[in-house]
Amino acid sequence: MFEGIDLSKLNLNEMMKQFQDMAEKSKEENEKRIFTAKAGGGMVEISINGNSEVINLHLDDSLLEDKDSLQILLISAMNDVIKQSDENKKMMAMNVMGGMNPFSPKQ
Repeated sequence: MFEGIDLSKLNLNEMMKQFQDMAEKSKEENEKRIFTAKAGGGMVEISINGNSEVINLHLDDSLLEDKDSLQILLISAMNDVIKQSDENKKMMAMNVMGGMNPFSPKQ
């Protein structure tokens, strides 16, 4: 199963440090990514960064008098933008894990 692999060269501490560094870098990169979703033809617009922190919210003034519509559109936009952020996080995690193969030959 481990043919051709020198297990003495596997350093768990080094791998963990590398993983932590990659995770921190991903978090910093995510802070710069912006995801935006709209609902009701743009009557509600919400933006979050890649760490799922809300950074902007726009509500059309006409919705301020229609609480039910506001709630429906806000929920819709929030769900859409959170889905975008979650997909980004999954992609970033796959990238981090892809770079953590201790059995791959050194390049």
